[in-house]
Amino acid sequence: MKLHLLITALFALVLTACAPQAVTSPGERVASVTSLESVYQLGVGDRVKMTVYNEPGLSGEFAVNDAGNLALPLIGDVRAIGSTTEQVARVVETMLAAGYLRDPKVSMEVAVYRPFFILGEVKAPGQYPFANGLTVLNAVATAQGFTPRAQKSVVFIRKFGEDTEKAYQITPDLKVFPGDTIRFGERYF
Repeated sequence: MKLHLLITALFALVLTACAPQAVTSPGERVASVTSLESVYQLGVGDRVKMTVYNEPGLSGEFAVNDAGNLALPLIGDVRAIGSTTEQVARVVETMLAAGYLRDPKVSMEVAVYRPFFILGEVKAPGQYPFANGLTVLNAVATAQGFTPRAQKSVVFIRKFGEDTEKAYQITPDLKVFPGDTIRFGERYF
């Protein structure tokens, strides 16, 4: 009798260990966002192109440094991490208007997004440049495809700035965002 209970408990434990993680609804990862630029929050590794109207000496490309700032001519460091390009442009306008220029007009756009990372059961795991409209399947192709042992129906994604990853069902329109870490697990059978 005790052996029967032990075998049943062991079988239940094995089934629990092999059970897949709860799959998250893709939500915003498949929704059509009008413009990534309008909602995108800058982070370390991004490069922006700033244009100050009629001031070519103040215009150019600038990188978000490790401190989360843009080092800009004339006004110095401007906090960029966690803000949109529109928000940062308004801050720059305010700083330039405070004694440097009369009625400055500043536009800003992301020139280079931070890279995404792909690991696990792909042939060439690593860091790759982000391209607007990138999907998980495009990312797999960039990483030279799946390995023979790859779990091809579920992907684990950790969003930039978050500590935990979420499991998603793979669909053709599952989006990748800048800074995402994508991981493919190994299938058991």
